[in-house]
Amino acid sequence: MSENKIRYSDQDLAEFKLIIEEKIRQAKEDLALIESTFKNDSNNGTDDTSPTFKAFEEGSETMSKEANVQLAIRQEKFIRDLKNALLRIENKSYGVCRVTGNLIKKERLRLVPHATLSIEAKNQQY
Repeated sequence: MSENKIRYSDQDLAEFKLIIEEKIRQAKEDLALIESTFKNDSNNGTDDTSPTFKAFEEGSETMSKEANVQLAIRQEKFIRDLKNALLRIENKSYGVCRVTGNLIKKERLRLVPHATLSIEAKNQQY
């Protein structure tokens, strides 16, 4: 059914826009939380004065910081992808598979609103 249409209706696009805007809002909140954990330099505790297991704690803290930086990078990419999806909504090309040219199923777009490939095209990649 959906493969016969060239693009989604304006009503469908408006629905997807709301979904994407909510995902962006949530993703920005998550990013702020992640960034606050690795940018938190306001620790005024006495942890740094105790020599006990200091080397282990510093190593663990560094690994945790690096993991949070990687999470932040992924979250920034996710937000960028969602914003690109909004641009596709504006130019009415949203939901069209960039490989097959067919419409991506609504169920997929609701779960992965920044998708640019249909399931069929995605499976061809493997």
